[in-house]
Amino acid sequence: MGETTRKPANTDAVTSRVIRAAGGHEAELTALAGELGLGGLVPVLLSEVLFRADPAPVRVPSLVELVVEHDGQRSSHVLRVAADQPPTPSDEPPDQAVMRVEYRLTDLARELFGPPRDRQSGVRGTRMFPYAPQDGGVPALLEFFAAEVPYPVFLHSVFQATEVVLSGCASRPPDLERLAVKHFSDKWGGLHWFTPHYDRHFRALRGAEVRVLEIGIGGYGHPEAGGGSLKMWKHYFPRGHVFGLDIFDKSHLDEQRITTLRGDQSDPEQLVGIARRHGPFDVVIDDGSHVNEHIRTSFRTLFPFVRPGGRYVIEDLWTAFCPGFGGAEDPARHQGTSLGLLKSLVDALQDEERPPASGEPDVAPAIRGALTGLHVYHNIAFLEKGRNDEGGVPAWVPRSIDALVPPGTS
Repeated sequence: MGETTRKPANTDAVTSRVIRAAGGHEAELTALAGELGLGGLVPVLLSEVLFRADPAPVRVPSLVELVVEHDGQRSSHVLRVAADQPPTPSDEPPDQAVMRVEYRLTDLARELFGPPRDRQSGVRGTRMFPYAPQDGGVPALLEFFAAEVPYPVFLHSVFQATEVVLSGCASRPPDLERLAVKHFSDKWGGLHWFTPHYDRHFRALRGAEVRVLEIGIGGYGHPEAGGGSLKMWKHYFPRGHVFGLDIFDKSHLDEQRITTLRGDQSDPEQLVGIARRHGPFDVVIDDGSHVNEHIRTSFRTLFPFVRPGGRYVIEDLWTAFCPGFGGAEDPARHQGTSLGLLKSLVDALQDEERPPASGEPDVAPAIRGALTGLHVYHNIAFLEKGRNDEGGVPAWVPRSIDALVPPGTS
C-alpha cells in the first residue's frame, strides 16, 4: 500500500514561507508581503482565521467585515457569524456589516504566525456600524433590528460577533482541553485524559515551527470520519505542520497545515520513505493500530527521525494486556509488548553505567544514545530525544559502599 497525498503543494509552500518570515525580522515579512501582495497572502491568512475562530452564543446573526490593507490596497471579506457556529464567508454586501476589523497585511500575518503572545491592543482598527451615516442619524440597520429584538440584545450580539472574528486572529492558542473538545478529539473528556500530560511535555514546543506526525487518524473504516486530533494539533501549534498517517485514505481531511498520508505503520520501508520525505519530526504520536508489534516496529523505525529535543509518544498502553492486540495478560510475558519496550528503555537510559560483561542490551545503539528521558503515565508514555552521552560515572569511583565508606568509619 503506497503513501498518497492529494493536497496542492503550493498552499503549504506559501504557508511555510509566511510562518518563517513571521517568526523572523520585520524586514523578512515586509519583503514577503511585497513579493506576494494581498492576492498571495490573504487566502492563507483568511483560512487560518476561519479555522481558529471560536464560536459564541450570538443571539442575532451578524456580519463582520474583515479588511486587510497593504501598499494602498484593501482586501475586504464579509464574514457571517451565527449562534454557536464558526464564521463563514458571506456574499452579502459590506454595507450590512455591524463591525469592520482592519489589519495591515504584515500585522495580521505576525498575529497569526509569529511566536505566540498574549492578545494586545494597537494591532488592528475597528469601526462599529462602519457604513452608518455620520450626520448623527440612526443607522437603518439599527431601525431594522429594533423591530425584531431589543437594542441591548442586538448590541451585545455585535460585540460577540466581533469577538468571534478576533478570536481567529490571535496567535496564542487556547488550553488543550478546550481544543480537544472543540475539534472532537478523544484525548480528553471521556475515554482518555491525556491532554494535561501532552501540554506538560509539548508546551516548550508550542511557539516553534514544528512538524508533527500522528499515526492513526481515527474513524477506522469510515471514509469521512476522524481527523479531530489533527485539527487539535494544528490549533495547538499555530506555527506547525501536522501530518496524519492512516491505513485508510483520509485525504478529504487535507487542508492548510494538515497533510494526510496513507500507509501501514507495520511496514518499516514505508515509514522510512515517509520520514525521509516529510521529516525529520519534532513530535511523533503513535495512536495507530495499538497492536503491540506495530508499536514496537514504528518506534524502532521512526525514533531516529525525531529531531533532538523532540518527543515520541505512545498511547493506549492497555493493549499490552490484550492477547487480541498481541499482548499478554501475564506481565511476566510482556517482553514483546509496548510495556516490555518501555521497560527495556529504562535500562537503555542507563546504558553508560552497564558493565561490559552484562551482555548486549535489547535496544539498538542509535536509540540508546539518543534517548534522554522517559515519562510513563496511565496508558501513555513520552520519550525525549537528545544526546545521552554524559560519560557515565568514572571507573575510579568505588563500586561498593564498603570501598567508599570503610566499615567502622564514623
